[in-house]
Amino acid sequence: MFIVQDYSKYTQEDHKVWQTLYERRLPALKNTACSAFLKGVELIGLDPSHVPNLADVNARLKPLTGWQAMPVPGYIPARDFFHCLSERKFPTTITVRPMQQLDYLPEPDIFHDVFGHVPLHSDPVFADFLQHFGKIALDAHGEQETTELARLFWFTVEFGLIREESQVKLFGSGLMSSHGEGPHALSDDVERRKFDLHEVISQPFEIDHYQPLLYVIDSFTQLFEAVEEYSRGQVHAH
Repeated sequence: MFIVQDYSKYTQEDHKVWQTLYERRLPALKNTACSAFLKGVELIGLDPSHVPNLADVNARLKPLTGWQAMPVPGYIPARDFFHCLSERKFPTTITVRPMQQLDYLPEPDIFHDVFGHVPLHSDPVFADFLQHFGKIALDAHGEQETTELARLFWFTVEFGLIREESQVKLFGSGLMSSHGEGPHALSDDVERRKFDLHEVISQPFEIDHYQPLLYVIDSFTQLFEAVEEYSRGQVHAH
């Protein structure tokens, strides 16, 4: 399942794409991203000038929380994905999107996976939540539980918002890595609701347009507790 990141294969254009995306996104995030993300970018040593080498990222990340970014060829089966999370391994796409598709790519690439996801893996509480989610998801039974957990992942890890010092900030990777959807998430075009586990796992989502509804958590501890509550089997969708 895991592959080798042959760093020598990245082209000048690949590095230019990374630089363009990074320099376009990070300045905006200084005011809109959660503090754990901004701290994480520094802690794992992301550099605007070149595509990240996962060995370098992991050398910084693993001592902090035990997490590692593991190169994969693309999408992997859900069960394999959850198994990786349960072992503090994050399946990471290593390809770089083409310059012609800077704004939107239907499948993940290294910018979405490393820039969008991995900085938060340096935060101890988020790191514990994500591993806990992986363990619970591995034990999911039937289509209903799988669907509910997919919704929980979508509205938190991918498109989550968090309240920090009375301001709503971004933390979901889809918002971090997207030049368009990040600002949209904080605009008047989005309905933002207080996170409620029962409501979130009952809320369907569509992936092919900007999200009209997002949920705001109070802390990453709340996420860990939500997964714990779900694992006790007392909460299910309508």
